[in-house]
Amino acid sequence: MATVTVRKLDDEVIRDLRLSAAERGVSMEQEARDRLKRPLPRQVPDRPEDAGKPKWHLKASIEEILALGRKPKEPIDHKAESDALYDYLDEQ
Repeated sequence: MATVTVRKLDDEVIRDLRLSAAERGVSMEQEARDRLKRPLPRQVPDRPEDAGKPKWHLKASIEEILALGRKPKEPIDHKAESDALYDYLDEQ
């Protein structure tokens, strides 16, 4: 088993953890362990510019998986794609 040390937690997080542990009758350490076992939400936060775009879905269709192995219909312009990526990162 691994050990994780988390520093600089907000006082509200500690208070919430302490209260939740007390309600269940377990230690704060056990409460933290139990919370970390739960799956984390995988939702992307809503942003105004994402309003009409489809949400993430975690299951791929067979067609989507098979498309990964197909050659593209047109050659890829790697320089243009690279430039677009750096432009995007500069905007962030």
